[in-house]
Amino acid sequence: MTGRERKAINRNYFNSYVWKPALATAGVIAPLGEGSIDGARVWEPSREHGFHAPRHFYASEELEAGESVVSLARWLGHSDPGFTLRKYSHLPRAGARGSAAIDAIFT
Repeated sequence: MTGRERKAINRNYFNSYVWKPALATAGVIAPLGEGSIDGARVWEPSREHGFHAPRHFYASEELEAGESVVSLARWLGHSDPGFTLRKYSHLPRAGARGSAAIDAIFT
């Protein structure tokens, strides 16, 4: 993602001032407590609700839809499609399409 200047958005800025406030407003995470003395915005750390959550969602949906792992790797900036598979094949819906195809054979 890029900002108005077409430069990559700083993940810490995005997490603190865009992503986490949106999650708090939606009731997904607790609102920000009292700030620290220096005014820093410190949210509770969470991999599940962090900056990369939309990326993981996107990758899992693309794989589930049958997109080529080579294309997905390229779009995500991975030089090795094997890395992409290792990183995203553990997601809860990964493999659901194949399971549904096998289930359809036996019904």
